Amino acid sequence: MNNVVFLNILRFVLLVLTQVLIFNTLNFLDSINPMVYVIFLYWFPIKGNRAVFLLTAFLLGLIIDIFSDTLALHTFATLTSAFIRPLIMRFCFGVNYEFQNFSFKNTTKVQRLTFLGLLILAHHLIFFFLEILSLSHILLILKKFVTTSLVTFFLCAMFSSLFSPKSE
Repeated sequence: MNNVVFLNILRFVLLVLTQVLIFNTLNFLDSINPMVYVIFLYWFPIKGNRAVFLLTAFLLGLIIDIFSDTLALHTFATLTSAFIRPLIMRFCFGVNYEFQNFSFKNTTKVQRLTFLGLLILAHHLIFFFLEILSLSHILLILKKFVTTSLVTFFLCAMFSSLFSPKSE
């Protein structure tokens, strides 16, 4: 078995367990519930098979939905974020993303954090808009979106710096 495939399976399982067993039970200030599983979209190999990536993102969201009892909100938000990931990468890394030899090693920390932040923002905006599904509650959507995104970004940035290869 390929090392990259094994590493991605391990990350998938550990992120699902971490989200379901730890972060789904936390509820800071009655509205902040970090969604750290989004970092899987950041960690998935850049030049990996897109169909496998979308299928994996679907399964990730579906498993989180099953354990969270959220009626496909996580699935839709995760799959949509996975679908727009190339656009976010092109925005963050520019034309360098188009080349075959592109790697995170060749990018700056600011570019990587911007990429992670935009993935989280896209995911959370979709998730909270669908969760509340009412423009009359736009302030509640924005409150949950901003606070949860900030906490999730902080935790994902910590996980990224702790568990990513030292060459990044």
